Amino acid sequence: MDPLLAVLVGIPLLWHLGLTAVAYYDAGRVGLEPPKKWAAITFCIPLIGFFIYLFERSELSYDPESDPYREHNFNIHPSRADDTPLPSRGDDRLEPGDDREDANGEPTSDE
Repeated sequence: MDPLLAVLVGIPLLWHLGLTAVAYYDAGRVGLEPPKKWAAITFCIPLIGFFIYLFERSELSYDPESDPYREHNFNIHPSRADDTPLPSRGDDRLEPGDDREDANGEPTSDE
């Protein structure tokens, strides 16, 4: 066998088997059960399977209490705070200050 071919095939194959072994070992350690499933995913879907494993692993440590976007809020830079909001679909107001309607279709006012 040509040494160049052995290197070109051998190195990626060793990386692939190494990533599969890491996924198998780590899945059992962190509690992603069954570890054989994650080894199979990593083995059958080269490289992308390992990233799938990493994304699933990161979901284990999700804490909704520390998530700043859990209530679909987002921060607006102070320089953009007074910009006119874009109208949403079904919004017939010409300007943001126009009277709004409540859920029953009744006009509401701030007065």
